[in-house]
Amino acid sequence: MSTNRESAEPAGDHQSDNAGPTDIAARVVGNAAQDIGSFIRSQREAAQVSLRQLSQLAGVSNPYLSQIERGLRKPSAEVLAQIAKGLRLSAEVLYVRAGILEERPHSALRDALLADTALSERQKQVLLDIYDSFCRENETVPAASTPGSVADRVIPADRVNPTDSDEEN
Repeated sequence: MSTNRESAEPAGDHQSDNAGPTDIAARVVGNAAQDIGSFIRSQREAAQVSLRQLSQLAGVSNPYLSQIERGLRKPSAEVLAQIAKGLRLSAEVLYVRAGILEERPHSALRDALLADTALSERQKQVLLDIYDSFCRENETVPAASTPGSVADRVIPADRVNPTDSDEEN
């Protein structure tokens, strides 16, 4: 004798089959909120800062920060910037984790700029923008018009015009 309990599947199995685009989008946003929240929590704990201390440093309420860390709220870019400042992180790191920005390729210069505590977030962003514009500009310049290496421009000593003192001897 078969009962409904034996043939019943777990409730979670059918939800993904019947999920509409709105349900899927809500889950993606929920996962992103949870991901950024857990990242903020791990960074806060690594910095040995309490939730209350970070909320004061970032200028956000303690309950709101707690909700962000638990993935119940997805913070705005402005709130992320405030949290980054409180954690002494680059806002760009949090923006990438939250899905607001695309991750940029790593470079020693970029990593050094982002790690520099002497620069403000705005200064870091301006320097990174300038660096990126130079990189883009160098990618679009045809190879024939780019200057050669220093070795290509060195004139051998025997081809240099003699100076007046050499002519006299």
